[in-house]
Amino acid sequence: MSTRFERGTMQVVLPSALPAPSLAARAEALFASDLSVRGQYTQIEVAAAIRRAIDAHRGLRGCAGEVAAAYGEHPETAARRMRWARTVVEGINAPASWSGAAA
Repeated sequence: MSTRFERGTMQVVLPSALPAPSLAARAEALFASDLSVRGQYTQIEVAAAIRRAIDAHRGLRGCAGEVAAAYGEHPETAARRMRWARTVVEGINAPASWSGAAA
C-alpha cells in the first residue's frame, strides 16, 4: 500500500497487481529452476519454470539464495548457468502478470 498526498488531502493508492520481477530476479529464478541449459524452450515453458522455481524456493529471495549457494560451491558452473539464464530471460518478453512472484 502506498500513500499519496494531493492538495492537502491524503489518498491511499492500492496497486492493482504485483509488479513484475526485474530481469535480474527472473534470471535468478530461471537459474534456480529445473530447466537444462542444453534445452531450447518456449516463452511459456520459461515462464512456467520461473513460477515453479519461485514457488519451490519460497519466493525470489529463496531463488537468490540458491544462486549464492551455487556460486559458493561451483563458481565456474554457476557463472555459465547464470549467463544462460540472463540470455534466455533477455530474449523473451515478460508476460503482463507474473502471478505468485512476490518476494
